[in-house]
Amino acid sequence: MKDKNQIIGWTLIMMLLVGWMFYSNHDAQQQQIERRIQDSIRQVELKKQTKIDEQKALADAKQKQEEMTDSLNPFFAAHKNTAGTTTIKNELLALTISNKGGQIERVELLDNKYKGKEGGNVVLFDKGDSQFDIAIDGKNLNINTEDFFFTPTEKEDGAVNMLLPVANGSFNIKYSLVPNSYIVNIDIQAVGIDGFFPAKTKSMAITWQENLKQQEKGYEFENRYATITYRDTDDDTNELDNAGGDKVKDEFDESVRWISYKDQFFSQVLIAESPMVVSKMSSKQIAKGKGYLKTYVTDLTADFDPSGKKPTNFKMYLGPNDFHTLRENEDMIASDNNLDLQSLVYLGWPIIRWVNRYFIIYFFDFLTSWGLNMGIVLLLLTIAMKILVFPLMRKSQLASSKMRVLRPKIDEISAKYPRPEDAMQKQQEIMQLYSEYGSNPMGGCLPMLIQMPIWIALFNFIPNAIELRGQSFLWADDLSTYDDVINWGFNIWGIGDHLSLFCVLWCVSTVASSWFSMRQQQDSMTPEQAQQMGMMKWMSYLMPVMFFFMFNGYSSGLNYYYFLSSLISVLMMWYLRKSTDEVKLLAQLEENRKKRKEQAANGKKPSNMFARMQELQQKQLEKLQEQQNAQNKKK
Repeated sequence: MKDKNQIIGWTLIMMLLVGWMFYSNHDAQQQQIERRIQDSIRQVELKKQTKIDEQKALADAKQKQEEMTDSLNPFFAAHKNTAGTTTIKNELLALTISNKGGQIERVELLDNKYKGKEGGNVVLFDKGDSQFDIAIDGKNLNINTEDFFFTPTEKEDGAVNMLLPVANGSFNIKYSLVPNSYIVNIDIQAVGIDGFFPAKTKSMAITWQENLKQQEKGYEFENRYATITYRDTDDDTNELDNAGGDKVKDEFDESVRWISYKDQFFSQVLIAESPMVVSKMSSKQIAKGKGYLKTYVTDLTADFDPSGKKPTNFKMYLGPNDFHTLRENEDMIASDNNLDLQSLVYLGWPIIRWVNRYFIIYFFDFLTSWGLNMGIVLLLLTIAMKILVFPLMRKSQLASSKMRVLRPKIDEISAKYPRPEDAMQKQQEIMQLYSEYGSNPMGGCLPMLIQMPIWIALFNFIPNAIELRGQSFLWADDLSTYDDVINWGFNIWGIGDHLSLFCVLWCVSTVASSWFSMRQQQDSMTPEQAQQMGMMKWMSYLMPVMFFFMFNGYSSGLNYYYFLSSLISVLMMWYLRKSTDEVKLLAQLEENRKKRKEQAANGKKPSNMFARMQELQQKQLEKLQEQQNAQNKKK
């Protein structure tokens, strides 16, 4: 029993010893595994840190290398500058100059006469609207002003110098406003960097791009007058386009004195001291509702002196298209060339332009000097023009009255030759009757044609008269654009989104004028003539309807003038008709006929005017006789 217990005891001891040994061995293996894992982690972290240290060392070395390289770059300082703006101003202009590119970023007109579409001052262009980039080739690197930051120096109220550091010198663009003007002087000059440029460098390339802002309410109407205008070295002013749409003129290669980006009432004009060579111009229309009219791009080259002895000088006119203002500012430029900036105010073709330039403008200025409302000024202008042409209208009316009182005699001739085959003989006798009584069937047309230059002159003058801009009259809040008494807010083809009451009134008055005129002509026509005039009659009634679709979006001032002109014409025709005693007129014609016969019997020649009329009528008679003879031969 004792041995049995000992055996059990030793067995248990051995089992405990074996278990302890097994446990100790397993724990040591586990610890060894954990140590190996920790060693692996430490090795990975050490490699990772080593790699980070190596990358950092490489980055530091690269940065030091770049800094060493940049320090050798002539534009090192220009790259390190920051964005910013500088504002200069005079009494009429405020310009914001950007450090980026050293260019004009914003132009604001300070003159209280000109207000923007949303109130406040007119802004010709703002940040992002315009880009004026200068590029000059260097020996190793090129100057492209859009890539660099300039530093404003020599800052004054009306001037600033934008400096681009280049190596040990600089490239400068100096802006200075001329007091009491819309002109800014721009001097471009290289200082101490003549070795930077090749010896052949004599010019710089300029790209002028702009999205032209819509300044007025009427997009379509303003777009008609928005165009690139330029004046060549032959002193001719030309336009790239003026009727909307896209236009590109590649391979231009023309020398110009100035280039203008203009809209209806404002212009930006780049004027060069020496002629610029334009290689390309383009105009692309921008869709309605974007706040802009067109995108303009011009590529050109200008003279550049790399030695810096002679700056390249430009002048920019940034202001209204006012005839007198343009002339005054041109005088301030004091150029040896005939710039004729006034041509930016479109006044029509040469003959029409002379009427506007030397008569209408000065008479309009005389009326506006009274301080009257512009609607009253247009009324007085219309009355004055009608008084001016009244003698011509009276002659035309008198010619129609002569034809009317002779109508019974013409009817007698018509009754004498009822057959169609006698038409030639009848026409000969009618022409002979006109000749005897001194009546010319075309006598009423010439006086009316003489009035056309004034009518067309005012058609060109009124939409371009900046004095009407923003001026209200009756229901029109701005006489320079359409009067939308009814606006339905969406576009209808052929009409637009509104109804112009002045346009409607003009069309109605034109119908009345046409009816009155046609009525008088019919009273003096033969049945054959009346039949031939049938189409003309309907055209005269149809034209006002066509005018409505054409002029509904036009200047309310222009439609108002046309309405007044038609209304006054109707009143004048009515007065002349009522004041003409046709009995006395016929008696006078009979007396004149008798005198001419006596003069002819005595061998006296009639007056020059009457002689020319007789000669014309004789030619008509001879032509009719030839036609009659030709018909007789065929028979």
